[in-house]
Amino acid sequence: MPLKIPRLVWLAAPLAYFLYFFRLSGVGMIGPDEPRYAFIGRAMARSGDWITPRLWGEAWFEKPALLYWMTGAGFRVGLGPELAPRLPVALAGVAFLALYWRLMRGEFGCRAAWMATLILGTSAAWIGFSQVGVTDLPLAASFSAAMLLAMPWMTKRDTRSLPAAAAMLGIAVLAKGLVPLALAAPLAWRVRWWRDLVRPRVWLPFAVVALPWYVLCYLRNGSAFLHDFFLVHHFQRFTAAGLQHVRPWWFYLPVLAALLLPWSPLLVLTARRGLYRDARVRFLAAWVLFGFAFFSVSTNKLPGYVLPLLPAIAALAAIALDTESHGRWTLGACALLLVAFPIAAPIFPAAAANEWASAPRLAFHWTWLAAALPAAAVGLLDRRGLRLAAVATIAAATAVGVVYLKIGAGPAMDRNATARGLAAEVSRHPGGVCLENIKRDWEYGLKYYAGPELPDCEHNPKPFRVIQAPGRPPALVSGDAAGTVHPAVPVDPQ
Repeated sequence: MPLKIPRLVWLAAPLAYFLYFFRLSGVGMIGPDEPRYAFIGRAMARSGDWITPRLWGEAWFEKPALLYWMTGAGFRVGLGPELAPRLPVALAGVAFLALYWRLMRGEFGCRAAWMATLILGTSAAWIGFSQVGVTDLPLAASFSAAMLLAMPWMTKRDTRSLPAAAAMLGIAVLAKGLVPLALAAPLAWRVRWWRDLVRPRVWLPFAVVALPWYVLCYLRNGSAFLHDFFLVHHFQRFTAAGLQHVRPWWFYLPVLAALLLPWSPLLVLTARRGLYRDARVRFLAAWVLFGFAFFSVSTNKLPGYVLPLLPAIAALAAIALDTESHGRWTLGACALLLVAFPIAAPIFPAAAANEWASAPRLAFHWTWLAAALPAAAVGLLDRRGLRLAAVATIAAATAVGVVYLKIGAGPAMDRNATARGLAAEVSRHPGGVCLENIKRDWEYGLKYYAGPELPDCEHNPKPFRVIQAPGRPPALVSGDAAGTVHPAVPVDPQ
């Protein structure tokens, strides 16, 4: 009997390619974290030491080893400096979406599962964090898988999936330390069922997955590992202001709405009280509310911290949309928000470089009107009772927007926000370049691409210097005895 493939799978496959894999290496390493983590993974692959993370040759205990192992595996199989850190994360993001669809279908039916998967898979946060080599997506995917697998136990004491949930929670602990254990606090609601959690078939998978690296890293590095990893990068990150990520308590209110784009209007539907008569929906709500409160009371806040809440939010939005008879206008608003792509294209390079002052002023462009086309199609489809098709239309239009953004803004972003091109210039002068007052994201990017040996000009001056003017990308220059600065390479007048 021939295998029947659901029709939406034929849409999902090209969507996954254009959303997650198209031009994955089109832009160099971005920000301070991605090149650092990539360097550590590459160092593991080269040295064969898969226990102690090392940054620029020194032990570095900011994060556990999972992302470094993923990156190191990418280098071992011959991937390049961008694909090795990013492709494993993108594959994890897509693999989770497949599992998410399957688990959601088992609990809430096929239509709600497809809508939830399309909403999550085309949200700004899931797309964006699936294409950078940082820890947020591996944590979100493994933790969310654990919570979804634990849902049958939470709602009807079905323990069959608990060992798999425990193993996934162990992977989450390898992704980001103690954070997933704190986020899993809603599981403690079932106090009378705790004996299910202490049975060997449940705690043993967690211990086998999570503990060996921690034990080995402690045995090899001693108290320095405990101090840096737990005290500095867990407890002080939660309470101290020295890490320069201090934000007000309400920071995540607008952030969550932005991370969910273009689906943010669906949050209105989740306010319907009747939605929460189902114990499974109440569990999803507890997952979101506790995580939101936990991250909001933390002193240091970054947008990626709340990524583990997105799968539950997408599920709530899809369940509400599946049962809402008057969701047409809300879906239309989602479609209109696709205008964010042409609006973002000219300012994206400056935003990626965190140089907002240099971003061009917004000016109306005819491409902004393109959002009206999917909005009209969505209204027509929903009026005919084809709500899933309406959701799929917005998802497909989002993929078009992502391709438009990568083609239109990608080259400028690579020039203005990454050190890849500058590193090629630096590599032409081996041993002759020093760094002078450049931002740390550029410094880390240069050291990733050109090597960690680049010294500080103040302590070790060289014939060529990398300097950075305010609001501008760094430049490689040479200086004569009089102190006059000259470009190190000829400038093309064109």
